[in-house]
Order: sequence, then structure tokens, then C-alpha cells
Amino acid sequence: MTDCLLRRLSLRPHRRAAALLACATALGGCASFSPDGGISRVSALTAERTGQPVTAWRSAEAPGAAAMRTAELLQQPLAPDGAVEVALLNHRGLQASLAALGIAEADLVQAGRLRNPVLGFSRLALGGGAVEIERSVLFDLLGLLTMPAARQAQQQLFEQAQLHAAQQAVLLAADTRRAWFDAVAAHELVRYFGQVQQAAQASAELAQRMAKGGNFSPLEQLREQAFQADATAGLMRAQRDATQAQERLTPLLGTAAYRLPERLPDLPATPPPADASTAIEQRLDLLMATRATQAAAAGLDVTQATRWLASADLTLRNRSETGSARARGAGVDVELPLFDMGAGGSPRARRAEAAYLQAAHRQADLRVQALSEVRQAQAAWRQAYEVARHYRDEVVPLRKRISEQNLLRYNGMLISVFELLADAREQVRAISDYVQALREHWVATVDLQVAMTAGSGNVPAQP
Repeated sequence: MTDCLLRRLSLRPHRRAAALLACATALGGCASFSPDGGISRVSALTAERTGQPVTAWRSAEAPGAAAMRTAELLQQPLAPDGAVEVALLNHRGLQASLAALGIAEADLVQAGRLRNPVLGFSRLALGGGAVEIERSVLFDLLGLLTMPAARQAQQQLFEQAQLHAAQQAVLLAADTRRAWFDAVAAHELVRYFGQVQQAAQASAELAQRMAKGGNFSPLEQLREQAFQADATAGLMRAQRDATQAQERLTPLLGTAAYRLPERLPDLPATPPPADASTAIEQRLDLLMATRATQAAAAGLDVTQATRWLASADLTLRNRSETGSARARGAGVDVELPLFDMGAGGSPRARRAEAAYLQAAHRQADLRVQALSEVRQAQAAWRQAYEVARHYRDEVVPLRKRISEQNLLRYNGMLISVFELLADAREQVRAISDYVQALREHWVATVDLQVAMTAGSGNVPAQP
């Protein structure tokens, strides 16, 4: 590119302007906007990690299409995947992240275009009716020479913006899944606490009738009433938690017109996964940190290559004077490094070096943190799975067998109805604990997926 430019500048003076303009136009023509603004790459990254693509609202028809698809999904009780799709379709915060791609792409296109030439015109009266007219066109020569490196740096930043938008989509999907599991579990617990409250109420009413007949002591009656009061308080807390859990889900979905299923998905029969720490190389925050380091390295290369030449402008001049032949020529304006020497002590060079070191250290530190996050998430997943499986395979079946034996003893008049009701309460409590353990398992599953694919979201979008 540089050789081409120098050859063209070696032409006769009256052809230099046309040659430079043609060269600049050819270089600037390569920098154009993509048809989709980089959304397709974001959608592919998101689909790989969540199973659902994303769509940016880039046309007037997009909101209507999203509303139609949302209405179709909401006709049935909302499943986890359906909730994620609804969130990705309607969440305005995600659309804001996708809109930020336009800013990054505009910067990329700008980096591939020359600064507009400056046209100068002057008219000077020399006396005696003589007039001197000078015309000039100024081009950013240094910008032309450093354009490939500048565009490469901006390309890394644009890819980083794509990764950041995909990370926001993945984190939104994870938040939606967590909120969905919390809401379904909370509503399921309301039903179980309602059963406990009904059993406690029946026991208290029976104790009151027996106490009136003289067959129950006041202390025993007060105990049954106290348990009823505690069961009622537990039901009220469960209803409060269910309301709050649903309100956490609603903003993520962007709508309140949805129905939830009655129970959580069953515990999978698969054992805990193998070591997942080897899968983090495709974690979005690590990829973002890599792009940031590459962009800083490209910026450092440009700064080091131009440390003695902060600016250079090429000026083509055309001068005409009354009674004289027209004069043509070219000149180069170069900034003299008198006050900013541009060597090791240059603030510009030092800043570029510091920016590169900062990005490199952040990348290394983030990888260490990522490995730790994956190990912690995997350990939490394994523990949550084992606890839920213990409730499913041991605690709940054992409580069921105890209830069956107590029912046989009650039918044989070996225990009282109060003991039978107390056993029913314990069985419901065991099932409620299993629901909590199952919810913790599914939330831990989401946390593990986020740790392996997206990261915490604490990496800045731009270096």
C-alpha cells in the first residue's frame, strides 16, 4: 500500500491530487457497514450457550414479530426454555446491549476511512490590479499509512463488543432460568405448606372438641393450637416468597401474562459431570479479555511505529498570479517533537505501554479467577445433586413407608388420630425439603453453565 502511494506521489505535480484521491477512495471504500450490524455473530454465540438465538429490533416490524411469538409461547404453561426465549425476545436491557454494537461498528468503519481532506482557498491583492490566488488540499498522510493497524485494533474492539452483547444475553438467560426455578418451587411449596396448615387446623379443631368432652387436657389442646398457629405463619411466609419470586421473574420476561407449571422438573438420573475446567477456553469473558489485549497490542504497535511522527499531512497547492504562469506543488507538514520527544519518556508511548500491560494482566488474572469459579460451581453442583438425590431416594420413600405403617396401626386402633395427623405433617415437610433441594440443584446447574460459558459479567465492555 505504501509503495503504491509513493509511486503515485512521484507522478507529475498536476496528477498527484488525482492519484492520492484515488488511492484514498480505494482504501476508504473497503470500510463499510455489515448488513446485520454484527448481530448474527452474537446470535450464534448465544445459541451455542443457551440453545436460543437473539434478535435485535432493527426494524419497525421486529417488536410486532416478537409480540406474536411471545403470545404463542404463553398459550401453554411456561417451561424453562420457553421462559428464556420470551426473555431474549422482549428484554429491553438486552436490546440496549445489542444497540451498542452499532456504536462499535461505527468506530470500526471510521477507523477504515481517512479523515476528510481540508480544502483551502486564499486571494491576495498584490497592488496595481494584480491578484494572487492559492488553492490547497490537505490530506492526513499519517492516518493513511497507519490505517491498517488502526483498523485491526478497532476490529478487535468490535469483536469484543459482540462478545459482550452475547455475554449479556447468556447472563439474561441464566437469570431467567434461576427466577423460573425459584418461582415454580415457591408456588409448589405454597401447596405443601397449605396441606400442613390444613392438617394442623383439623388437629386443632379435633383437640378442641375432645377438650370440651373432657377427653383432652388443656396443655395438649394448647400444643395443637400452637402448631396450627405456626403452620399458618409458615403458609403466609410461603405465599409471600411465591409473590416475590414471581415478581423477580416478570421483569425478565417483559410480561406478566404467563402461567407456571405446578412442579419442578424431575431430578436427572445422570451423575455429576467430569472436570469442566477444560471447557472455559470458550468462556465469553475470557474471549473478551483476549480481544482487549490484542487491541491494546495493536495500539502499542502503532504508537511505537509513530513515536517520532505524531502527525504528518500532505498538502497539494495550486497558485495563480495575474500575468504569471500557474504554479503547482506539494508539501508535507510534520509535527516537530520538541516538547513531546516521543521516545521512552513520551506520555503517548507510556500510555500505550501501560494500556497493554493492564490488558495483559487482566487477562491472566481473569483466567485464574475463571478456573476457580468453575471448580466452585462444579463442587456446588455435585453437592446439590447428591442432596436432592438423597431426598428422592432415601428420605421421601422412607417417610412414605412410615406413613403407610402408621395408617395400618391407626386402622388397628393402635395409635390415635393425632399421631396420624402428626405423621402426615412430617411427610409433607419431607416433600417440601425435597422441593427445596431440587430447586437448589437446578439453580446450581445454571450457575455451572454460566461459569463454563459466560463468566460473571464483571469484565468491562471496552478496555
